[in-house]
Amino acid sequence: MSSPRSASARAALFALALGGFGIGTTEFATMGLLPEIADDLQVSIPVAGHSITAYALGVMVGAPVLAAIGARMDRRRLLLVLMAAFTVGNVLSAFAPTAELLVGARFLAGLPHGAYFGVGAVMGTAVVGPERRGRAVASMMTGLTVACAVGVPATAIAGHAVGWRWSFVGVGLLGVLTWFALRAWTPSLPPLAGATVRTELAAVRNRTLWIAFAAGAVGFGGMFSVYSYVKPLLTDVTGLSVGTVPLILALYGIGMTAGTLLGGRLADRTVLGTVIGSMVASIVVLVAIALVGPYPVPAVVAFVLLGVASQVLGLSLQTRLMDVSPAAPSLGAALCHSALNLGNAAGAFFGGLVIAAGLGYLSSAWVGAGLTAVGLLIVLTVGRGAPPVHPPTVGGAAAGQAASGPAAEPDALVGATQP
Repeated sequence: MSSPRSASARAALFALALGGFGIGTTEFATMGLLPEIADDLQVSIPVAGHSITAYALGVMVGAPVLAAIGARMDRRRLLLVLMAAFTVGNVLSAFAPTAELLVGARFLAGLPHGAYFGVGAVMGTAVVGPERRGRAVASMMTGLTVACAVGVPATAIAGHAVGWRWSFVGVGLLGVLTWFALRAWTPSLPPLAGATVRTELAAVRNRTLWIAFAAGAVGFGGMFSVYSYVKPLLTDVTGLSVGTVPLILALYGIGMTAGTLLGGRLADRTVLGTVIGSMVASIVVLVAIALVGPYPVPAVVAFVLLGVASQVLGLSLQTRLMDVSPAAPSLGAALCHSALNLGNAAGAFFGGLVIAAGLGYLSSAWVGAGLTAVGLLIVLTVGRGAPPVHPPTVGGAAAGQAASGPAAEPDALVGATQP
């Protein structure tokens, strides 16, 4: 029989995961709704695609800025503010009368994205204990990956059947539900003692943090160089019908969910080792996609494995950024999402360059393997340093758990202290 503490921890993690589900749905749903959006707003698909770019920019800007501004707020209260802002941004998206206003609404909807996951990672660590922080982050991130398997296909079907606006209305309702779940099931969690915007920003002035950020932004771009063009790749190269694409995307989402659960356990053993291993795995899978892309069964298997490897990488990067920013763990975790969205933009850009040059859709997989290899090189050459010493004074016991991390343990890969 579960104890009251474990039951309350599971409820808190469920509330955090529910928010991740809504955020993951709205982030990726727009990609499947572009034709409907363009037709309704009477613009071209590339112009409608600016709404995707606007959301990514919102994530990149909002992640560090909102985490820093909220440095002195109780973590629970900050989560509620972020989820309220997320809900408003999606409701405004649903009722945007022009493409320009939609772009603005998507930017607003993206602002709380990274900060939510950053603060949520600290909250999750606090409710389960620092020794299980990897699995705590994984529990919250599972909501995002389940969104790719369930939420995104559902919004695509709804957008085609009743209109794209109702998809964003549905996400807004998810935001309201999450707000009440967070209010009911997450505990009050004081911030670090003496935390201010200045101290939060000063805490990330360390070389190791920005090396990890750069490695993540470049390395994760490899996945997006393929994912951004997955529909034409599957139809024009692999030869699958358009109707099978949502099913393949759902399988990819299942792979992401498996990768999140696996990554949580691996990161609890060795964070840096998981980053390195998942980058190697991503390179191998991307090369496999480039080689077996024309053959349906191996191509689909490789694509699903890319979902697994990418999520192990994403989760371990978030944990690493928390570790190397002990005085500002919320900001460190939030910066992970800035890095991943920068990787989104970089992967799509460089993958698009080689496709536009006439090298074919499979060339984007070779570009992706190259990007991830550069990220791996950054980690192996300059990114293996031990995190800074954790601050001794924090605001409250729960906050101390969230900020301090587990006791130092030897990491066989680096020969130095590594949480």
